[in-house]
Amino acid sequence: MNRIFAMIKILKKNKAVLKFLGLFGGSYLVLSYCYNQYLNLDFSEKYYPDWVTHWVTKQSLSLTQFLGYDAHAVPHPYEASMKYFVEGEYLARIVEGCNAVAVIILFIAFVIAFHAQWLKTIAFILFGLVFIYLLNVLRISLLCIGMYEYPDYQRVLHDIVFPGFIYGVVFVLWLLWMRIGVEKKK
Repeated sequence: MNRIFAMIKILKKNKAVLKFLGLFGGSYLVLSYCYNQYLNLDFSEKYYPDWVTHWVTKQSLSLTQFLGYDAHAVPHPYEASMKYFVEGEYLARIVEGCNAVAVIILFIAFVIAFHAQWLKTIAFILFGLVFIYLLNVLRISLLCIGMYEYPDYQRVLHDIVFPGFIYGVVFVLWLLWMRIGVEKKK
């Protein structure tokens, strides 16, 4: 009986942590499940390989072209990706993992776990979603330009610099949310 009371005491003491874990884990699982269902849809050749990845690729190409480079993409003939070319040189495959949806899901789950007033929470989620999406378009464009201009550093740019960029921005958004969302709630 003492063990049960001790367990109840521990649960009460850690109620905030358990609430965070439940909200974070639950929202992450629900959003990931929904995204997985989205990926199971059959997309036409017009929006290959999927709608979000297609538009991220197209917008990254537009930015690369705006920055003065000849860029285009074509569907990969053997896998679900887009082949990204800069100045005629095949530099990257834009796959589903490049579209930042998984990063956005992680961001949303964290914000929900530390929710404030629901209107403020939803507004910050929408702001973060758009901000992360636009930064990801910038990230892909600059990554491909960097890989073209500095071919010896392609691995470092792809594996270290640009993932650090996108995850660093998400971390700063989380800190901002903790500052404006959670602290004002108290």
